Amino acid sequence: MDWLLGAITPIVVFGIVLGLNYWVPGTNVDGYVEDEATGRPIRYRLNGLRVLFVMLVFYGLLGGLGWLPWDWFYQVRWPAVISACVVGLIYTLVLVLPAEPVTNSLLKDLFLGRTKNLHYFGRTDVKMYLYLAGAVLLALNLLGFAAHHYLRFGPNSNPGVFLYTALFAFFLLDYLFFERVHLYTYDLFAERVGFKLAWGCLVFYPFFYVVGLWGTAELGAPSVIERFGSLWLVLSALVFFAGWGLARGANMQKYYFKRFPNRTFLGITPVTLSAGNQTLLCNGFWGAARHINYLGEVLMALGLALALGHLNSPWPWLYPIYYILLLFPRERDDDQRCAEKYGELWVSYRAKVPHRIIPGLY
Repeated sequence: MDWLLGAITPIVVFGIVLGLNYWVPGTNVDGYVEDEATGRPIRYRLNGLRVLFVMLVFYGLLGGLGWLPWDWFYQVRWPAVISACVVGLIYTLVLVLPAEPVTNSLLKDLFLGRTKNLHYFGRTDVKMYLYLAGAVLLALNLLGFAAHHYLRFGPNSNPGVFLYTALFAFFLLDYLFFERVHLYTYDLFAERVGFKLAWGCLVFYPFFYVVGLWGTAELGAPSVIERFGSLWLVLSALVFFAGWGLARGANMQKYYFKRFPNRTFLGITPVTLSAGNQTLLCNGFWGAARHINYLGEVLMALGLALALGHLNSPWPWLYPIYYILLLFPRERDDDQRCAEKYGELWVSYRAKVPHRIIPGLY
């Protein structure tokens, strides 16, 4: 019975999030992406932080009343991830097959998608819903895994597990608080909706991102934390927040520049390169490296891995390795796309900002 209930769990979460995303009051804003039919910015309805809050209150009520074990999402992790895989595959087919082919390869279209922007009921953007559904399930998995660790070890728990959970909670809250900023990022304006995005948000995002706890929730405090204690935890948090500062700072600078081209950000007056009606920001974060935000993402992942303290376990390191394998090739793809879009202007930008991701090194 637990396997059946576990398999139903992610489906229930996805359904509730879809309903809340539609019904919970939100803020209506124009995005960066334009509607190909009208040429006007696509209108988005943003309420991710409120939806997450409602879901966490609901989870707390179920746990407090004893109707759901606090570590339920750990107990049913295997049937849940299998069920989510099936849902992700089916949803991919539903999203892709009815649309017009983009390439001559069905497999390539299924993986990358055919349509960039889809909406349900006139107010639910598919991309934003997918990210929100994944974020909510990730939050519930984090709480369930951390709860299991505490129930297993009690006072002898690894404090790194709770730091890891707190840092990841900050990561999610930060993402949803700055939901509007992400309307100006690569995923929203460049990617189409296919397996990569649908399965990635419904399966990979909520289950793999918590991979550090998959392998360490059943382990006690590691020797490095027993030896260095709070110092180790503080250093891990500093690595995480150094990465957050780079990623959030770069994204915010770009966001403010696109919305308010002449406004300073953190005291940084925009310096640009222009050709015709095309303009590129080339100072501040974007003058240090062409994708310094990717360095920030990798450092955040590294801080999370360090927080757990199990340096000999491969599980925590899978997350930063994933970011390296994802973002370094993505930078190459984005560089090629920008070269095609901006031409000689991009050549000038490369000359002014020679490093791709790591200032002074790469």
